[in-house]
Amino acid sequence: QVQLVESGGGLVQAGGSLRLSCEASGRTFSSNTMAWFRQAPGKEREFVASISWSGGYTYYADSVKGRFTISRDKAKMTMSLQMNRLEPEDTAVYYCAAGSYGSWERDYNYWGPGTQVTVSS
Repeated sequence: QVQLVESGGGLVQAGGSLRLSCEASGRTFSSNTMAWFRQAPGKEREFVASISWSGGYTYYADSVKGRFTISRDKAKMTMSLQMNRLEPEDTAVYYCAAGSYGSWERDYNYWGPGTQVTVSS
């Protein structure tokens, strides 16, 4: 069992930066692929980025590639998402997830409650 809690969301102007964090608890954290998803108002939840259990492999959605960086600290049981050059289109609730490798919601068994990110133009 893995419990996840996100933090770091907020309001930022376009072009600015935010860093999201996900704190995990549970014995299986280190063996899970971790990911960020987001859901904008009126839209389906979409994949943002994932990182392997070792931290050696990362994968990004095309819309955030080059602007966002995912990382994890297994010792501290945390995962982060550094978001730079934010755009209004990045406005969404961001979710931390843990599971097996993939970019689909069904690949992930555990989810945090989400944190709101709002980017003003």
